[in-house]
Amino acid sequence: MFDVIIAGCGPTGATLAAELRLHDVRVLVLEKEPEHVASFVRLVSLHVRTLELMAMRGLLDRLLENGRQRTVGGAFVAVPKPAPRGMEDAYQLGMPQPVVDRLLEEHAVELGAEVRRGCEVTGVEQDDEGVTVELAGGERLRARYLVGCDGARSTVRKVLGVGFPGEPSRNDTLMGAMEVGAPPEEVAAKVAEVRETWKVFHVGAFGGTIQRVVVPAVAVSEDRTATLDDFKEGLRAVAGTDFGVHSPRWLSRFGDATRQVEQYRVGRVLFAGDAAHIHPPAGGQGLNLGVQDAFNLGWKLAGEIRGWAPEGLLDTYHAERHPVGEDVLNNTRAQVELMSTSAGAQAVRRLFEELMDLDEVNRYLLEKITAIGVRYDFGPGPELLGRRLPDLDLKIGRLYDQLRRGRGLVLDRTERLTAGGWSDRVDVIADPTAALDVPALLLRPDGYVAWIGDDQQDLEEHLARWFG
Repeated sequence: MFDVIIAGCGPTGATLAAELRLHDVRVLVLEKEPEHVASFVRLVSLHVRTLELMAMRGLLDRLLENGRQRTVGGAFVAVPKPAPRGMEDAYQLGMPQPVVDRLLEEHAVELGAEVRRGCEVTGVEQDDEGVTVELAGGERLRARYLVGCDGARSTVRKVLGVGFPGEPSRNDTLMGAMEVGAPPEEVAAKVAEVRETWKVFHVGAFGGTIQRVVVPAVAVSEDRTATLDDFKEGLRAVAGTDFGVHSPRWLSRFGDATRQVEQYRVGRVLFAGDAAHIHPPAGGQGLNLGVQDAFNLGWKLAGEIRGWAPEGLLDTYHAERHPVGEDVLNNTRAQVELMSTSAGAQAVRRLFEELMDLDEVNRYLLEKITAIGVRYDFGPGPELLGRRLPDLDLKIGRLYDQLRRGRGLVLDRTERLTAGGWSDRVDVIADPTAALDVPALLLRPDGYVAWIGDDQQDLEEHLARWFG
């Protein structure tokens, strides 16, 4: 019997498996695909908060070796604005999604997670003691908890009859890799012209003679299939020419449906990533949102399994992450409207472009996209409470380097505080030189500030709240 079975080994599932293994939880990851899908034309952006979390687990250097840094400016509806003050050095990291998938899976396996590929979940039953998972072929597996990280069409969600309310797709986008017959200078000129109006449009070199093509589809397809004729039709409708595209290497279609489960936890089954929420791809937030779900859930589920979690800790996963997901759904809805080609939408977009010249507006929108503006409700307190703590220089090195074991951390400038009976799951760093405006704070394993103060008894009350 496993402690946790995770359905789906995408970025969310692999990240969650690694987080659980930091606490010696027995994890099995089931992935229906026998191998990674080599859709290297599908590029993703890792945003600031995700990169900070990766730095906390020692993964940032691996990612930097495989990605390309880009400014955070222009992340909101592709409005080309410079980064606001204080974010000039911030960056997003662009890379092919299969590379992200592979690196995160390798990390989970290195920590001891078991990954079985070619295993499709077909049935789920839960009781007071655990969850039984049935695979195609009839094999049945047992675990104390199951986490559905199996994507927008989650089998786990459907088998359990969990609703997925929201709006269906209204617009489809085609993305693929293919040969382009038109001369490069002709293609470049037409792309520049079309993108003045159609922001979701791109034709450009991807490698050798292969071109990456992104174009709005003429019609919505329920089965998400894509053909070369679909691309030609979309290109002619938007650009007036199909550029002579031929010899496709990879074709895909995605919609702008917006949905979210009402509860991220249903008994002993939890949902994360696209299984919990889907939204338009505006701003490139989807993968990041799922990975951040995993960091929030991992230590809480581990605490429940290891026996130290206080009552209600696991339920804070839904309480904290559902509003964050809802906010992403809202901002992507807004971005879709702003990218419409209608005269009214274009007028509103021009107004937004003017407003984003105001540094505070630009910052507010970028903090949404990059998730560094997230603040969990931990009750009344200083502005920093419930927010992420940026990396700091400490006497013993960088702050994020001290979080690699996935434990809590007391950062103490007073040099008087201790973790007491929680020292098996919470570290203490006494550093009077730390660049903080507060005397001491408690940092959760996911890097959010859970307490601020200087009183030992008050600290212990909050240690009990979060660490049992």
